[in-house]
Amino acid sequence: MSRKPIDSLYYYHVYNRGVDKRRIFLAKWDYVRFIRSMREFNNVNSIGFYRKYLIKKNNMDTCSASSLLAEQENKPLIDIIAYCLNPNHFHLLAREISENGISKFMHKVAGGYTRYFNERYNRAGCLFQGKYKAKEITSTYDLMKVSVYVNCNSEIHGIAKAENWPWSSYLDYIGIRKGTLCNKKDVYEEFINIEEIKKLKEYIKFCNELIPEIKAVKNLEKHGLE
Repeated sequence: MSRKPIDSLYYYHVYNRGVDKRRIFLAKWDYVRFIRSMREFNNVNSIGFYRKYLIKKNNMDTCSASSLLAEQENKPLIDIIAYCLNPNHFHLLAREISENGISKFMHKVAGGYTRYFNERYNRAGCLFQGKYKAKEITSTYDLMKVSVYVNCNSEIHGIAKAENWPWSSYLDYIGIRKGTLCNKKDVYEEFINIEEIKKLKEYIKFCNELIPEIKAVKNLEKHGLE
């Protein structure tokens, strides 16, 4: 069955897992590599452009590398709102800001990470279980709910407490880390007329209230999350 076209007016919960539910992150640097890919590949530039850039950079030709970057259009494909990487799957909350942005972004990130993983661990073949899933989010409350589901996914799955899991954007949302990968504004804006420090506390409270509710619902489709 064909997927419903992505609409730039809406946010999307994007997720996928390893083929046969296998682990896709085996070491710290695997997580780091995936997160770095989310940052560097979130651009309309092709993967071929980045190969040229990295070759020049590795050759210490910094002037040429800088010139190459300057010549290219610096336009993101998507707005990343939140993310979480777990041992055998990942979740993103995102909004498309360039045409076919989510599709192009996932093609670059998943394809690049598969090549990295296969080379690192001397394997071949598919790493992910088919094409990524993208669930449309059409209401403000669902945006807030999915932000909790994504940010706190390690805790929801019993892997680690959200505040102890470095491979999600939750630490950025609660002010422990100063990450710049995610646009937190869209979620924070739902706490109207509240000082920034109080917004952090309100979001933590919102997460703590919603996590047990989500964990209690075994069928996530009925809860509107997957």
